[in-house]
Amino acid sequence: MSQISASLMSILDLEPLERNLFRGRSPKSTWPRVFGGQVIAQSLYAACKTVEGRQPHSLHAYFLLAGDPTIPIVYEVDRLRDGRSFTTRRVLAIQKGEAIFAMSASFQVEEPGYDHQMPMPKVPMPEELPGRAEMLSGAPSMPAPIKAYYQRERPIEIRPVELERYYGGGKMAPRFNVWIRAMEALPDEPAIHQAVLAYASDLMLLDSSLIAHGTTVFDGQIQAASLDHALWFHRPFRADDWLLYAQDSPSASGARGFSRGLVFDRQGRLVASVAQEGLVRPRPDLS
Repeated sequence: MSQISASLMSILDLEPLERNLFRGRSPKSTWPRVFGGQVIAQSLYAACKTVEGRQPHSLHAYFLLAGDPTIPIVYEVDRLRDGRSFTTRRVLAIQKGEAIFAMSASFQVEEPGYDHQMPMPKVPMPEELPGRAEMLSGAPSMPAPIKAYYQRERPIEIRPVELERYYGGGKMAPRFNVWIRAMEALPDEPAIHQAVLAYASDLMLLDSSLIAHGTTVFDGQIQAASLDHALWFHRPFRADDWLLYAQDSPSASGARGFSRGLVFDRQGRLVASVAQEGLVRPRPDLS
């Protein structure tokens, strides 16, 4: 297992402190605050550790305060309900005695039912797209902050479809398709794959709300932060195989951008849906 993959698994290596209490740590990085996807993943995995025989089907979360990556995060799980078909958990992520994140998650017994889905967008398969090294070597005009983002070592591989949005093409339709997968093979435990997708779901979704305005969250003049996040799991999947993250942004107003994502496996099955609203506004210190 590579150092990157080990880092991903270490994120989910939660330490039990007491019944319903877990402690998670952040990987070493230069980021001044904890990555939101990390807190979503750890909160979901903490909730999963209190449920048996059921898989999560949805989560709804709010980011309350920026997390400090230099100190551990305590996850407090509240067992709200254990019903015949559904189980509900609430999780608080706590640092320095304050809640930095709050999440509710619902679990369901496996059962049959009606089945339909939206079709997967017609996009190139990941093998047809440049990998990270090829993408960066063939992109000398890519703005430095964006290039730095894609150069960064991370446990999730990212292959964007619409790279042209980064080349100063101006305002475009607010749609962005990205293939994602864990860098290395993961254990067969479904909760791990769900937590890894939860981690990856926050990587770039907010940025899609700025496509229509010809800018990105990498612009130093933009202040951006995730406010809330929702994720629904529809069908089984593996996060260590390619998943298409098809994103769009129906609205931006009041200094908030709203973005959605549909996640498909390579066979075209819709495996998850995501929604997020975030703060997007010109930096007040530059106005």
